[in-house]
Amino acid sequence: MAGRFAPKSTRASVRGGQVVVPAGVPRQGGVPGRVRLWKPSGPLDLGLVLGPLRRGPGDPTFRATRDGSVWRASLTPAGPGTLRVAGYGGEVRGEAWGPGAEWLLEMLPEMLGSADDPSAFVPRHRVVAAARHRRPGLRLTRTGLVLESLIPSVLEQKVTTDEAYRAWRLLVRRFGERAPGPAGVGERPMWVMPAPRTWALVPSWEWHKAGVDDKRASTILRAVRVAARLEQAVGMTAEAAQARLEVVPGVGPWTSAETVQRSHGAADAVTVGDLHLPGIVGWALAGDRHADDEAMLRLLEPYAGQRHRAARLILLSGHTPARRAPRMPRGDIGRL
Repeated sequence: MAGRFAPKSTRASVRGGQVVVPAGVPRQGGVPGRVRLWKPSGPLDLGLVLGPLRRGPGDPTFRATRDGSVWRASLTPAGPGTLRVAGYGGEVRGEAWGPGAEWLLEMLPEMLGSADDPSAFVPRHRVVAAARHRRPGLRLTRTGLVLESLIPSVLEQKVTTDEAYRAWRLLVRRFGERAPGPAGVGERPMWVMPAPRTWALVPSWEWHKAGVDDKRASTILRAVRVAARLEQAVGMTAEAAQARLEVVPGVGPWTSAETVQRSHGAADAVTVGDLHLPGIVGWALAGDRHADDEAMLRLLEPYAGQRHRAARLILLSGHTPARRAPRMPRGDIGRL
C-alpha cells in the first residue's frame, strides 16, 4: 500500500495521474453498503492508480478523503453506483452503494490494476528507472467504462485544463444525479455523470454557459448517439477500441488514447497530438525541449508495448523543462 507520507504534488505529477491520498485508518459510518475485500499481489498506491480518473480538484465524481479513502461515483451498465476504496494493513476494502454497486465491486480488482503487469516494463533511461523505483505502487487502472473517460477527454480538447475541468464540473452537477449512498448527501454531495440520453438533450445554451464550443459539444452529441457501440469496445483490444472511437467525427488519436488509457488500462497507448507531452519526454530522455510527436515516438521506441507507462513515469519524475512561453490564455465563451 502507499507509504505514510504522500509525495507533494507538482504540475507534472498531477498531469501524470497522481492524487495525494492521506494515510489514515478508514472510518466507518453512514448507511452501510455492499463490501468486498481484496488483497493485491504487490505494492499498491491508490492515489497513483486511481488518480488519472479525477478531472480536477473539484471533480464531483471523485473524492479523496482524510481517512485515506477514495470515492468514485460512476454510471455503470447496471445503473448509478458509488464506490469507496480504502487500503489498510495490506488489504483493500471496497464498499459500494446503488444499483451499480455489484458491478463496481466485481470490477474492483481490475480498477486497481490487477490486469496490469508492471513486471513487463524494463526501464531504459535513468530518469525512468528512478521514477519507477520511487513509485512501486503504480498500476494502470482499467475501469471498463468508455463514455466515462471519453466525454471529459473531449472537453479537454484544445483548451486549458482549468476550462475543461470547469465544464465537466458544471455539466455533471447540472444534468447528472446525486451519487447513491452517503456520498450523495451533505453540503458537498458527489454526482454521477448524466446518461447518454441526458447528454443528448442538453440545450445549446447550457453548453455555452459551461464554456464548451460547438465543435466539442457536437462531438459529444455524436458519441452519445452511438453509446452502446462505443461501450462494446471494452471487449476489444486497445488498438481496436481506438479505431472504433475514431470513427466518431471529432474523436482523434489524442482523445482515443486518453480514453483507452483509463477504460482499458492500455500500457502502450501513448498520447500523440499533445501540446506539452512531446517536449517533456524529449527533455527527459534527450534534453530536447522542442521535440515533436515524431521525435517523442522515436525516443519511446525502446518501450514498445509500454509507452504509456514510460510517459507517465516521466511525468511523475518531475523532470520537465522550465517554462519559457506564457501560459495558454484561459477563455470562457460562457461570458460572451
